[in-house]
Amino acid sequence: MQAEPEAQFHDFVRARWSHLVRTAYLLTGDAHHAEDLTQTALAKAYRSWRRVSRSDNPEAYVRRMLVSCNSDRFRKRRARESLTDAPPETAGHDGAISWADEHSALLGALAQLPPKQQAVVVLRYWEHLSQGEVTDTLGCSQGTVKSQASKGLAI
Repeated sequence: MQAEPEAQFHDFVRARWSHLVRTAYLLTGDAHHAEDLTQTALAKAYRSWRRVSRSDNPEAYVRRMLVSCNSDRFRKRRARESLTDAPPETAGHDGAISWADEHSALLGALAQLPPKQQAVVVLRYWEHLSQGEVTDTLGCSQGTVKSQASKGLAI
């Protein structure tokens, strides 16, 4: 890669790294998997940076790569992981739900969803993307986004 496109890519990574990792974290439920997933997507983006940078929205292009890489991760492993932040034995508490409990519950619920529903729910309701942006990111119809969101939220 020549110096100018490489500098543009480095600027993009510096500006969007934390946002992409956050999205990956919501897709994977694990900080280490999220960083690995983001690095994989960015490595693919680097190889085709000229095409990515010419798109209308490079961030959306890379986000789509992120979702695709996450789907590939599910194809490669058959066993589904059950991620938790704490061991199953917990001490009693006063009944108030803490932020950590809500966070764990959210990640647990996301982990139960199939990859497509998980991607739709994360992009639509956590990233606050419009239906059109989600359809562009995932490369599917608005009807698919609506049905996957409905099914994902029903669980």
